[in-house]
Amino acid sequence: MFRASNNLLGILNFVTFLLSVPILGAGIWLSSKADTVCEKFLEKPVIALGVFLMVVSLAGLIGACCRVSLLLWLYLLVMFLLIVLLFCFTIFAFVVTNKGAGEVVSQRGYKEYKLGDYSNWLQKRVSNTKNWNNIKSCLIDSKVCKSLADQNVNENVHQFYSNNLSPIQSGCCKPPTSCNFTYVTPIEWTNPSNTTSFTDSDCTAWNNNENDLCYNCQSCKGGVLQNIKSQWKKVAIVNIIFLIFLVIVYTIGCCAFRNNRMDNSYPRYKGYP
Repeated sequence: MFRASNNLLGILNFVTFLLSVPILGAGIWLSSKADTVCEKFLEKPVIALGVFLMVVSLAGLIGACCRVSLLLWLYLLVMFLLIVLLFCFTIFAFVVTNKGAGEVVSQRGYKEYKLGDYSNWLQKRVSNTKNWNNIKSCLIDSKVCKSLADQNVNENVHQFYSNNLSPIQSGCCKPPTSCNFTYVTPIEWTNPSNTTSFTDSDCTAWNNNENDLCYNCQSCKGGVLQNIKSQWKKVAIVNIIFLIFLVIVYTIGCCAFRNNRMDNSYPRYKGYP
C-alpha cells in the first residue's frame, strides 16, 4: 500500500510545479519585452526562481511517487539548505532594518527622512554610485513624482502640507522643509532668497527639472531606505510563515524518504504491493 506521506508530498510538489510554469513564463516574457532598467533587473531573478521551483518540484514529485530515493534525498538536501538560508536572511533582515525612522515635521502631514539614520550596511549599498543610478532610473521610469504632481495639481500649499506622503514622495519629489523653498506645485519650488549658502546639501541638489528634482538628495536615499525597510519587514514576516510551511514539508519528505528506503529494502513478490 502506497504511503500517505508519499502521496501528500507528490501532491504538494505537483502544485509547486504548476506554479513554476507561469513564473517561468513571466520571466521569459520580461526578457523579451523589458524596456526599463527595473524590468530588466527583474527578468533574471524571475527566470531563475521559475527554473528552480520546476526542477526541485520535479525531483520531489518523481522521488515521492516513483520511489526514487536518490532524487528524494537531493530534494531534501535542497529543502534543508533553503530552510537554513531563509532563516539566516530573516534574522539578517530584522537586524539591518532595526535602525531608522522618519522625522515628524511641525505642521506637516508627512515625515522626512535622513540617510544617516539607517544601518551602515544599507547606507553603503544605496550610496554606491552604480546602485543609486539604477535606483534613480527606476524612480524616474515609475513616474512616482509626476503622479504626485498630477494628483495634487490644484492644491494650495496648506493642502499639500497636510498630505500623508510616502517616504519616496517626501524624500525625492520635494526639497527638505529646512530649505524654506516657496511652494509652486508639488514638484516645483523656488528659492526666495536666491542663495546657495545652505547648510543642507540637499537644498543645492534640488532642481525643478522632472528628471532631477531631489533624486540626488540624501533625503531621497533616506526615503528609499525607509521604503526598503518597510518592505523587508513584511518579507521577514512572510518568511517566518513560509519557514513553518517548509519545515512541515521537509518533515513529510523525511517520512516519504524513510518509506522509500523501507520499500526498497524488501524485495517485492508477486501478489504483494
